[in-house]
Amino acid sequence: MTDATTTRVGWIGTGRMGAAMAARLADAGVDVTAWNRTIAKAEPLKEHGASLAESLGALRDRDVVFTMVSTASVLEKVLFGDDGLLTGDELPGVVIDSSTVSVESSAEVRRACAERGVAYLAAPVSGNPKVARAGALSLVVSGDRETYDQVAPLLERLGRSVTYVGEGETARLVKIAHNLMLGVVTQTLAEITVLAEKGGVQRHAFLEFLNDSVMGSAFTRYKSPAFVHLDYTPTFTPILLRKDFDLGLTAARALDVPMPVTALTAQLIQASVGTGRVDEDFAVLLDLQAAASGLRLEPEDVAVDDGLGRPS
Repeated sequence: MTDATTTRVGWIGTGRMGAAMAARLADAGVDVTAWNRTIAKAEPLKEHGASLAESLGALRDRDVVFTMVSTASVLEKVLFGDDGLLTGDELPGVVIDSSTVSVESSAEVRRACAERGVAYLAAPVSGNPKVARAGALSLVVSGDRETYDQVAPLLERLGRSVTYVGEGETARLVKIAHNLMLGVVTQTLAEITVLAEKGGVQRHAFLEFLNDSVMGSAFTRYKSPAFVHLDYTPTFTPILLRKDFDLGLTAARALDVPMPVTALTAQLIQASVGTGRVDEDFAVLLDLQAAASGLRLEPEDVAVDDGLGRPS
């Protein structure tokens, strides 16, 4: 089993999520060197003790390299494109990808890594940057078991739970299924919240009751501040959620699984994209539901427990 504090880690992709995860490792005393296409986005990691790389090639001598990027095409580019991570003579031992990509794309990357003698793990995560900073991420991992056992101490520093689900791309299907539920639950939460408010119940009161009931969850609790304050600072955008629903419905067709509720939710997510509010958080589904219901929402100035150890 790898000693996390003596493992030299590279990190590719320091957007909102990647930066929060890389900071967790650096704060735990792991030797982290990060690269991002826009280097300024990686600068804050220096405050956590991480180093910055000016090129992908500078990460080739790392023991383990994490990738956290937006799409499969970006993943392929940073690994195999011009001066990509895996295009030199010296190569890292393991690549761990935490992006959300399709099963097929991940399998292609796995094959290309194997051809170069590089171990590859799929390790997508559940949570947003706020959750990552609180150390409350959940990770699901698939690939070679021996490789997983070697790097598990690193993965365990990223969140509160790590679940190994088998060989190949099984973690991808788990994460896609997870994000389908994310969208369906958020749409349902928007519908019932609007129903309650239009019936005369304040949003914060309804959500407080729901979160303390058997129907509440970690997700409904940490989404409640956005709903109460109408704060749509992006953690996950409608565009990214639409991508995941496309992946999920494609997988459902391939496996002959009917998903009528998911399909309807996909149309509602598409409607949110159609409004042009693509740079806000996907919690804007609440606004769309209110508009369809003839309800004008106003922010409520009430402190709300997000379940992550602090009110907001």
